[in-house]
Amino acid sequence: MRFILLNPKLNINDKIFLKDPETSALGKKILQQSILLIDEIGFEAYTFKKLGERIESNESSVYRYFENKHKLLLYLSSWYWSWVEYRLVFGVANLTTPQDRLKIAITIVTEDAAEADISEHIDVRLLKRIIINNFMKTFLTKEVDEEIRSGFFQIYTRVIQRVTDIILENAPKYPYAESLASTIVEGALHQHFLKDHLQSITSCNSCTSPTDFYLSLIDNVLKQNV
Repeated sequence: MRFILLNPKLNINDKIFLKDPETSALGKKILQQSILLIDEIGFEAYTFKKLGERIESNESSVYRYFENKHKLLLYLSSWYWSWVEYRLVFGVANLTTPQDRLKIAITIVTEDAAEADISEHIDVRLLKRIIINNFMKTFLTKEVDEEIRSGFFQIYTRVIQRVTDIILENAPKYPYAESLASTIVEGALHQHFLKDHLQSITSCNSCTSPTDFYLSLIDNVLKQNV
């Protein structure tokens, strides 16, 4: 399975938004300030009314871009996974061995988000924190099957498939590659959450990162299936 990213533009399913926020100064401000506000007060407390007050604009102006805050969260998560996919594609592009590609791929999907210059209005470090705390909320709705059919999670599933492909490069006979890939990608978010909030039930801490754990895990899982 191969997908090619021809340019660094992060493409989001146009059914998620009513108007592409990347096409206007107000839309970019909505994204920027939504990330800041959600990080400050949490997604549950976040409302378009509070965002409107923050950006000194009518609440109705936000609704011109997004139908509701669930769709905005879907947009932010799609943006995040598109950024991960972009880094994943170019991170492994020039590596010659499957082992090197696997190590870099696992590192990219599990590491802490560093500062990035990819966008002036998206703070990737804060966005990663929002994804850690809220990504599963994009799935936990009655409309999830319809949203999956509409392609809302297509970028996320492509990230999983890319990691799956690299796992199979290293261990072609391993029968659970998709489950292992999704466990690593999604589990890394959970381990970051535990590291920050429930340290008593994780081995990850200031010295041991989720990346360390998953590199060790995949090495032990695959070494008998090469």
